[in-house]
Amino acid sequence: MIRSPLMTVMTDAVSKAAKSLKRDFGEVEQLQVSRKGPGDFVSAADRKAEDILRAALEKARPGYGFILEEGGVIEGSDATHRWHVDPLDGTTNFLHGLPHFAISVGLERDGQPVAGVVYNPISDEWFIAEKGKGAFLNNRRLRVAGRQSLDQAVLLCGIPHIGRGDHERFLRELSHMMVNFAGIRRQGSAALDLCYVAAGRADAYWERGLKSWDMMAGLCILREAGGFASDPEGGDNPAGAGAVACGNEYIHRELLKILRRANPASAAKGA
Repeated sequence: MIRSPLMTVMTDAVSKAAKSLKRDFGEVEQLQVSRKGPGDFVSAADRKAEDILRAALEKARPGYGFILEEGGVIEGSDATHRWHVDPLDGTTNFLHGLPHFAISVGLERDGQPVAGVVYNPISDEWFIAEKGKGAFLNNRRLRVAGRQSLDQAVLLCGIPHIGRGDHERFLRELSHMMVNFAGIRRQGSAALDLCYVAAGRADAYWERGLKSWDMMAGLCILREAGGFASDPEGGDNPAGAGAVACGNEYIHRELLKILRRANPASAAKGA
């Protein structure tokens, strides 16, 4: 476990927000049976958790900027540091009473992820990392899986839904993945998907249509666990591109090859 002052600040802030979110999650099952449904309640829970995180982080590190899922961009007097905060990654899971969601807080320094905390308050799993200090799940050091064969590997992904994303491109890319990977899973939380690859629970992950707050913490955790991450075209700034492809060195490389085969026009344009 990392016990630096920065990590203490981040975990303390997340702990405070998690208490609120966990209480609210306990109400979701009851709200499912109402005619109105839990949507408004979940939005309020999301905003409340974000307010708690922002207040705690501002107090501990005054001057740092923010990129918030709900609150947008807040410029700080310290232009080199920005928090990327998702108070509830996996909102649809939360809304339906599925216990797979997380609070994600990542710190960017000069455009690069340097620290991350991703916490699932239901499973009580803390994924943490600080640049140069490794990545951990609670007290266990993390390392990406070492598999070198796609036909034994599990791939995580995101699926574009109604009103979101390029469905035709996703189906084309998925058809290429299906004939290469042993299994494909869609879990509903980008932050946890990155952490699951870092922990060796999955071998690869690819998704488009993301935001920096979905990824900043998870990217730091993944890379500190020995993982490789890029955007699906191979660019080195997935958080900026809003899309990610990742795995160990071998599987990441093979994943990019599959994506190029699935998108020959884009590959030719980039050549």
